[in-house]
Amino acid sequence: MKKSLALLFGLAALLLIGWYGYRTLVERQTGFPLPVLTQPKAEKKLPVAAGDWHGRIDYRGLDRDFTVLAAQPEMAGLAVAIVESGELRFIGTYGVADKDSGKRVMPDTVFRWASVSKGVAGSLAAKLSQAGKVDLEAPLSSWHSSLRLPGNAETQVTLAQLLSHRTGLTKNAYDSKLEDGQDPGLLRTQLVDAPLQCVPGSCHSYQNIAFDAASEILGQAAGTLYSDAVQQQLFRPLGMKSAQFGMTGLTGAKSWARPHRGDEVRTLSESYWRVPAAAGVSSDIVDMARWMQAQMGENKDVLSGEALALAHAPLVRTKRPYSGDLARALGEPSYGLGWRSFTYSGRHLVGHSGAVDGFRSTMIFDPVARSGVVAMWNSGWGRPFRLPFAVLDSLYDQSGNDWLDLSDLPPVKSPKLPPS
Repeated sequence: MKKSLALLFGLAALLLIGWYGYRTLVERQTGFPLPVLTQPKAEKKLPVAAGDWHGRIDYRGLDRDFTVLAAQPEMAGLAVAIVESGELRFIGTYGVADKDSGKRVMPDTVFRWASVSKGVAGSLAAKLSQAGKVDLEAPLSSWHSSLRLPGNAETQVTLAQLLSHRTGLTKNAYDSKLEDGQDPGLLRTQLVDAPLQCVPGSCHSYQNIAFDAASEILGQAAGTLYSDAVQQQLFRPLGMKSAQFGMTGLTGAKSWARPHRGDEVRTLSESYWRVPAAAGVSSDIVDMARWMQAQMGENKDVLSGEALALAHAPLVRTKRPYSGDLARALGEPSYGLGWRSFTYSGRHLVGHSGAVDGFRSTMIFDPVARSGVVAMWNSGWGRPFRLPFAVLDSLYDQSGNDWLDLSDLPPVKSPKLPPS
């Protein structure tokens, strides 16, 4: 009876004074703290509808252009996100993740980053350097790495030079062997006999297999696997839940984009996932936008201004990226720690693009305006690489470039998509 009355009294007290008053009462009587009840943080609404798009940029006009672009027969699906003044202002998804099933691209559809992944390695290296865990100017031989360069150049080439593609090797050395299924660690040992493009350290020559020696070095510096270090120090603190490494990071997602060549759905190859620092990341467009926001300095608790300046600083001049009119519109092309930079319309831009069989990706942003674009698509067509510059033209209120003009192509009808 006494226990029942005590229980009733306790329940009445809870109703009368509420949880927090009851919590204080119990803690005073028992001396033991009770857990604090907190409300889960509400997810911010994604700007996926026209009514959510606000800013200087002509989002509605661009949305129409993106729709036409995605309807081209060379395309399958497309996901675009735009950050303006540091805030995510636009998400657009178009076309299909799979032409066989007709499943539509959605904001949570996972694509491959391909070589946009290189900026992750550069950012981690800069973060570890700021923490005193890695010396970017120390020679590669200071670490246990499988990379062997002609003439023992690994004893002179630094980590900063590796991350800015200054090994001296001919462009994309042994990539074809990686695509044939050979082990990247073994291939790195065989680079000792590879031809040189220049004296190691003296020029920019783009690499994948050699660049991925960074995954071995940065993993050692962090005291864990490279992929785990990235998750622990970058992706998780940034709230990037879909960003993963390896093939299962793509295929394990609820919605994932299949690679295409025209109407053909391509078979996935594991080759470039085996060089995680060079091309190993996959995510949805929302997480890719979060990553770009962090590169703009919106998450200084994760990536400090000093670390970002170190990662993005131009270290070597390069050839102009892209081709044609777009290449001619870009000036001062350079490469830092896994990041490209160049000028456009008098502004300094930072970013990277990527390509693997059946996937393309791009990230271009203006660090001063804290505005930029990320886009991923599941085909090999190169025309969408122009897309970020159409967005920047709208931001800068300039006209005349018509980067998304498709009048040189035969007209097509918009595809009939199944209901979502």
